[in-house]
Amino acid sequence: MNAALHDRLRLPTARTPLTTENFVSDVIPPVLCYLVTAFLVLLPRTQPVRIALWPITAFLAFRAAGSLDMSTGRPKLAFMNIDLQLSMFSIAARTLEWTVQTKPFIRTAQRSATDVPKRNSMLDMLDLACNLRGYGWDWSKGLYVPPETLPTSSRLAFATSTLISGLQHTFLCGAIHSAVQAFSPHTFGSVDGGTIFDDSLPPHLRYLRSSMVATLCAFGVYSVLQAGYELTAGLCVLLFRHHPDQWPPSFDSPWGSTSLREFWSRRWHQWFRRSFIFLGGRPLSLLFGRIGGVIGAFLASGFFHHLALLAIDPSSEMWRMLLPFGMMGTGVILEHAVAGNKTGGWMGWMWTMCWLVLWGNVMVDGWARAGMLGGSSFLDSVTPVRQPIERLVRTFDEYLHARW
Repeated sequence: MNAALHDRLRLPTARTPLTTENFVSDVIPPVLCYLVTAFLVLLPRTQPVRIALWPITAFLAFRAAGSLDMSTGRPKLAFMNIDLQLSMFSIAARTLEWTVQTKPFIRTAQRSATDVPKRNSMLDMLDLACNLRGYGWDWSKGLYVPPETLPTSSRLAFATSTLISGLQHTFLCGAIHSAVQAFSPHTFGSVDGGTIFDDSLPPHLRYLRSSMVATLCAFGVYSVLQAGYELTAGLCVLLFRHHPDQWPPSFDSPWGSTSLREFWSRRWHQWFRRSFIFLGGRPLSLLFGRIGGVIGAFLASGFFHHLALLAIDPSSEMWRMLLPFGMMGTGVILEHAVAGNKTGGWMGWMWTMCWLVLWGNVMVDGWARAGMLGGSSFLDSVTPVRQPIERLVRTFDEYLHARW
């Protein structure tokens, strides 16, 4: 019995294929601890219990993150380990923040002007656990919520429009993924990975090609996150009678940003804003003021993305994520020092896009080297234009090489 207990408490050294048994024994416990902590932080005088519970939660989360192979041995599905690892990290990070919270969280949002607000601790717990942005909570001060563009006159109209948009983004994501892989199906387009910088091309064509790949990846990330959010929102409104007000947009046309600050604080999704501020921004702001807070939040984001790569390639180098995200923070600081809050217009747009593409090359190259771009999913197989897209990309790539 002691040997069995010791085995359960030991951190894993290798991943084992996912089964129903190890899902129940490894994944369910940290999720339950997460929900319990979410419930406790809504109640007064529960901090001592939360303090005692957090080390257990963190241990269980880290054990689950490193113990299971969600791909069940199929390299093309290794990206599923990313979801597990980031979910467990989020559980550990969010429960840590809830542990140091001294006052109970308060849910402030009403579902509509005609709704009578009713306090339901279980629903509040579930909303807190699933609501990464904190929309409708007193702890989300400073959160920017994009304006709604879909009809909210009725649940059916909102759900229908949201589901259609989600399916469109699903199609777009699959098409973009096919295009990216077609650039180099045997290197960074495969699970073996490789650099997006083609040394056989001269510098101007090399970085034109890599910038196209990086830009496609940015739109691919946008599309898959939009698809997941919109499909979930539509189903929750349609099946669980959520009000459309509970599902505000996550993005606000990020390609229209005229400053880095606008892009990262308003137009890109804010799902992990609170965690990055808590883990990186707040500690460094105590040491270095506002500059430290900005850099710290971006470095926390870089570490978060590095964890994603470790799930599929344990040899990934941390600097490949910390550098580009750190430079995003540096760009925000430089922008404020030069132009204050007056950045805008076409010059602001050019500055923003050039900076994003410059360091986006480094970021995407890190993903490509780890084999992240070579994964496969049902999105690829349901894309009816996959073959034409692949032919178009190969023709363009051959043209670039032929010119040299």
